[in-house]
Amino acid sequence: MPPENCSFVTYSKNVFIPVTNICRNRCGYCGFRREPGQPDARLMKPGEVLSVLENGVKAGCTEALFTFGEAPEEVPEYREWLKELGYSSTLEYLLFLCENAIDIGILPHTNAGIMTRSELKALKPLNASMGLMLESTATLNAHKDCPGKLPELRLETIREAGKLQIPYTTGLLVGIGEKRKDRIESLEAIAGLHREYGHIQEVIIQNFAPKPGTPMENSPEPTVEEMIDTIKLARQLLPPDVAVQVAPNLIDPKALIAKGVSDLGGISPLTIDWINPEAEWPDVKDLQEKLGSILLRERLPVYPQYIRKGWYSNRISGLIAQLSDTEGYRKQP
Repeated sequence: MPPENCSFVTYSKNVFIPVTNICRNRCGYCGFRREPGQPDARLMKPGEVLSVLENGVKAGCTEALFTFGEAPEEVPEYREWLKELGYSSTLEYLLFLCENAIDIGILPHTNAGIMTRSELKALKPLNASMGLMLESTATLNAHKDCPGKLPELRLETIREAGKLQIPYTTGLLVGIGEKRKDRIESLEAIAGLHREYGHIQEVIIQNFAPKPGTPMENSPEPTVEEMIDTIKLARQLLPPDVAVQVAPNLIDPKALIAKGVSDLGGISPLTIDWINPEAEWPDVKDLQEKLGSILLRERLPVYPQYIRKGWYSNRISGLIAQLSDTEGYRKQP
């Protein structure tokens, strides 16, 4: 990926599929999680998911972003919902969804919280890439009711993904109570894992956005200066082949590109950002106009260098060949 002051930045075209919003964690900033009794609590049915996948392919999307609450099977009602769909585990259902995504013509990218080595190994052949936000290596009040947010557990999942050679996404959530030294420590931890295994394709520097009805609804957002500082730290501390990403629906990316941002993540023409539903995705043409001479270049959910290395299975090799150009970016019609 191009380093700072690059002449282009990348993005992927995706569909965002919130398979379930049942979650064992109770993060102080989260507006996504629901309790089973709430009217908008859900486990998406196969027909709902397949419809989104089919429409995504028609719209030219290459990435199916499967998002889950973490360890929903710890909630008894969720286990009943799964059973009603005919599945004995979330993993079994997810494998079914990934298989169908590939058959329909779109590449899966799974983000389902911390996972065991066996779960990662089962999903690897059916995913172009996977991800887990580290968020922070610090112990924070925002994570006090979150068994899955222990930093060592999240780092272990990222490490296991590296051992399995899974192209991986992680990142920091800025402004949830961590200090600058915590951000440095978090970035150094990610950099260390990448130097060992070579699997971190991108690190998201995401700004906290307060959500109504959450314990942190009145907490201040990080300043632009804090975001710029964190981006500069990321570019300094991370190896040069790791992309630094910001979300263009949460922050204006133009000034940040000169500070080290080289990717703008998934942008969907069809689905909302279910984690930040108040923040609309920019239209790609409008975004290109705003960026001026900095070109937008579309990529797949797996970055070009991992396509060149062959870090993908035979199951998705045909689809990657169909969707990518000779450099490993998105083949243009």
